Amino acid sequence: QVQVVESGGGLVQPGGSLRLSCVASRSISTIYLMGWYRQAPGKQRELVAGITPGGSTNYADSVKGRFTISRDNAKNAVDLQMNSLKPEDTAVYYCRANSGPWGQGTQVTVSS
Repeated sequence: QVQVVESGGGLVQPGGSLRLSCVASRSISTIYLMGWYRQAPGKQRELVAGITPGGSTNYADSVKGRFTISRDNAKNAVDLQMNSLKPEDTAVYYCRANSGPWGQGTQVTVSS
């Protein structure tokens, strides 16, 4: 199984940007779906964005046009660029390779 480690979270004002990074323990070139998920307090974990080896992407409706997922197979990394952040984006963000183990997550807080 592929282990992942997330980084890049923090506190940002509404309208600001953050870039999250996820590094995998081995090659992700054949991993069907690399995904970024989030879980807000009292809510279920949800898929925010996913990307396939060929570069096909899918996004939750709530983040379309604001978030961009990208993968670098050479670096075993998947990034999530988050722009125009809103308070409702506040959550712990997790990376996952297919249905493998979860990382420790990184906290994103959007607040003035």
